[in-house]
Amino acid sequence: MDLGESSSTQAASFTKSHAIRAGDNTLLRMPTGEIRSVKLDSDSVVNLGKFGSFHANFLIDQPYGLTHEIVGKQLIVVPPRTMEDVDDTEATNELINDGQFVQPLTGLEIEALKQSGVHASDIIKKQIEMHANYSLKTEYSKDKYKKRKEAKFSKSFTTIEPTLFNVCEYWFNKDHNRIRDLRVDTLSQMINMANIRPGGRYIAVDDASGMVVSAILERMGGSGRLITICDVDSPPAYPVMTQMNFSKEVVSSVLASLNWATAEEDYMPVMAPLELPSGQFRSEKHKTRLNKRKAVSDTLSGTREELFAGEFEGLIVASEYDPFSIVENLAPYLGGSALLVVYSPHLQVLSDLQVKLRQNPRYLAPSVTESWLRRYQVLPGRTHPTMSTTGTGGYLLHAIKVYDDPAAMPVVAHRRPKPRKPDTSTTDEDKTGAVSDSTETNPQDTAGGREDSEA
Repeated sequence: MDLGESSSTQAASFTKSHAIRAGDNTLLRMPTGEIRSVKLDSDSVVNLGKFGSFHANFLIDQPYGLTHEIVGKQLIVVPPRTMEDVDDTEATNELINDGQFVQPLTGLEIEALKQSGVHASDIIKKQIEMHANYSLKTEYSKDKYKKRKEAKFSKSFTTIEPTLFNVCEYWFNKDHNRIRDLRVDTLSQMINMANIRPGGRYIAVDDASGMVVSAILERMGGSGRLITICDVDSPPAYPVMTQMNFSKEVVSSVLASLNWATAEEDYMPVMAPLELPSGQFRSEKHKTRLNKRKAVSDTLSGTREELFAGEFEGLIVASEYDPFSIVENLAPYLGGSALLVVYSPHLQVLSDLQVKLRQNPRYLAPSVTESWLRRYQVLPGRTHPTMSTTGTGGYLLHAIKVYDDPAAMPVVAHRRPKPRKPDTSTTDEDKTGAVSDSTETNPQDTAGGREDSEA
């Protein structure tokens, strides 16, 4: 099998399934709007707290995007609801008085209804019937009231496909510090500026829990090479990658990791002997351990040689360390016209880096950008920007690596000289001489002129 066939096979196996498979990590949107991540193993039970529990086998082989209701420990698919227009009425909320006795149905009575097995929709309907001021509400207020009650009493959820967009949204809302405040629009700009493509070769420094590495792997599609540099001895644990459901076989053929010590060219590993004369193994377990150690050493040596060979197409950095030192250490391994993209949640860090790169002729057009995002609520008659939003999604520095060859001729030398205009100006001496020449006359000519006049 040639290289083209193997890469196409890897790309085909890298393609994600749009149905839930056993062992996959899946995102669930709860009635409250909260998103949870669960792993669905065969014959396991998924516990969602107050919303109930169910057998995972009911979700396996089901498509994403369906809404399921928990009944006992079974799941029932809820048909989708159509979006309906809200009719305007003359009702206002000015006469509503939300006092203590507006809702006569107490919490104990509601809990008794839930224990007796009454469906959530029937409980909500009973609350609406007994609400004293419900008829005074506007249609928009009634719709909000129903949604609040459904989020409180409904035992349903919607499955969400763990795409890069959804996973980034999940982590940004859950713990944005773990991914260094990297917003989904900024992440898309990083991948676009770095020109990530299938078959490319890239270097990445990711301290954002693997969010950047996951984005690069998804865009590469199972073909190419990605070397990550980290600060741990063992391969880094990227928690985001576990939720992307990547195939281990394909990822192991594309992704390799080094730490900052092994990424140095003068690094000398100190390791125990990898080979022993035959017959000196204490046990079969000892032999297996040495074979594993030798395999790890060979993999490390191969990754180092691949890094030092250079000619990588891009360097993507999202680290908590000084970006200038990272760029200076890894830029020698980039090829000509390679792209450099550095992310930071702080503007001053990238401004200082931009000043330093502008002084270096190896980097072309370093620029700092900031992405801007505003979310909208899209509902019939209620489409408007959301009331709250994030202040910033971080900043990006983008530059192009070029070769600094002192023997190369400058561009100015290859330009044709402009044709000079004829010099029409004269000096003072030339002007004086011209005047004297014009005033001097020949005496003979003067005499001849007089004779002609007398004649």
